[in-house]
Amino acid sequence: WEIAYNPIRAEDGRIIGAFHHAVDVTDRLREQAELTDTQEALRQAQKMEAVGQLTGGLAHDFNNLLTGMMGNIEMLQMRVARGRLEDLDRFVLAAQGAGRRAASLTQRLLAFSRRQTLDPKPTDVNRLIAGMEDLLRRTVGPSNTIEVVGAAGLWTANIDAGQLENALLNLCINARDAMPDGGRITIETANKWLDDRAARERDLPPGQYLSVCVTDTGTGMAPEIADRVFEPFFTTKPLGEGTGLGLSMIYGFARQSNGQVRVYSELGSGTTICIYLPRHLGDAASGDDVAAIAAASAATGETILVVDDEATIRHLIDEVLDEAGYTVSGAADGAAGIKVLQSGARIELLITDVGLPGGMNGRQVADAARALRPGLKVLFITGYAENAAVGNGHLEP
Repeated sequence: WEIAYNPIRAEDGRIIGAFHHAVDVTDRLREQAELTDTQEALRQAQKMEAVGQLTGGLAHDFNNLLTGMMGNIEMLQMRVARGRLEDLDRFVLAAQGAGRRAASLTQRLLAFSRRQTLDPKPTDVNRLIAGMEDLLRRTVGPSNTIEVVGAAGLWTANIDAGQLENALLNLCINARDAMPDGGRITIETANKWLDDRAARERDLPPGQYLSVCVTDTGTGMAPEIADRVFEPFFTTKPLGEGTGLGLSMIYGFARQSNGQVRVYSELGSGTTICIYLPRHLGDAASGDDVAAIAAASAATGETILVVDDEATIRHLIDEVLDEAGYTVSGAADGAAGIKVLQSGARIELLITDVGLPGGMNGRQVADAARALRPGLKVLFITGYAENAAVGNGHLEP
């Protein structure tokens, strides 16, 4: 029952009594409970739909990539077996390309939840776009034209250049798909001073930003579609033709970079998607660091202990380090690695996976190794995103 009391007042405002009434709310409470159950069932159905979209898209994408890798490796093996050693590089390069795209797909999975590891550096965005033009033109095909409008004196952004490249590639692919009969894609950069109002409209703090906008002359989007494009797993493509992670990856990258992304679209009039990135007060990084690494002297037989439970990765690291002139000792788990260290063998560096089986993770292996050899240098490797490794308790933040 729901009981309400209302005072009865005289003409002069004095309370001279009270009126109360009671209402049976059984039906209303039952309806509220049924509504709650219905909403929970809807959330569960939406969750299952998202899982279905995710698994269908991933299975399609990974199967294509695995076919590309395995097919080219098998062709390479066949040609070598037959003694046909000319022009083998194309099979190697094709397999490598498929592997990189598979790694990129994994990054998108991490990115939609904003858990990928970024490597921000001061970046000249105009130069980055110019370096991608040929790739973008090949990607969108001959029926589409690309126009690049780079702002003079564009500010520097402190970003992960590889993630911005992935974002631009995704935006151009989406623009291409929105123009089945061909059209024009414009990539435009600009410096932006966002005052309180403009910043509020973009959900950003006021300040200096640079924008990277991709505009197409395609079909555009209805408001209800535009409102959902950054949702993980949301896609208007048929099942199996995409994961719905491309735009949410862009959103995750922009937010991790302390920026924002916005979509402006009208049905039948094309779409513009803009990434806003904070200005970095400094010059873009040069290639000196990379050149210094490339020019580093070769190893002279130093011994490295590699601890990784995945044999394929362990053997690959072995081959790479051997080519660089190092001596390598391998172990499949933490206990085996500790035994090597206890043996008195000369070890200059420990490389260990973060996630290991057998009760000892990489952090614990490193601690035990340092207890045995206090001056030992340790390098961690992991398939986790950086904050996922910390969150799972494998590494200290």
